[in-house]
Amino acid sequence: VQLQASGGGLVQAGGSLRLSCTASELTFSNYVMGWFRQGPGKEREFVAGIPRSGSATSTRDSVKGRFTISRNNAKNTVYLQMNSLKPEDTAVYYCAAAGSFQSMVLSRVDYWGKGTLVTVSS
Repeated sequence: VQLQASGGGLVQAGGSLRLSCTASELTFSNYVMGWFRQGPGKEREFVAGIPRSGSATSTRDSVKGRFTISRNNAKNTVYLQMNSLKPEDTAVYYCAAAGSFQSMVLSRVDYWGKGTLVTVSS
């Protein structure tokens, strides 16, 4: 199983980025998908999750209204649209697959992708 994340980069505060994560060798539609991040000197934290059907997504409070998670089961891909980026959003972002939403939120993830670095300059 591979989760390949892309779309990170350097952006100025207030800018936008869209992260993508494509899964291979995985029955994608069977998994809850999510994004986590780990900032400099910080622990990894849950950012957003999306159920198998794509409805009723969940995002952490600090990114509500700015970040949107979505998925395309036909393309085995999950996205994270990040708008109005702030310097505190600087982190390595990881996509993840879990068997349930509870597991995802608790970081009890079945599969992790390699991270993609997002750097937001002030």
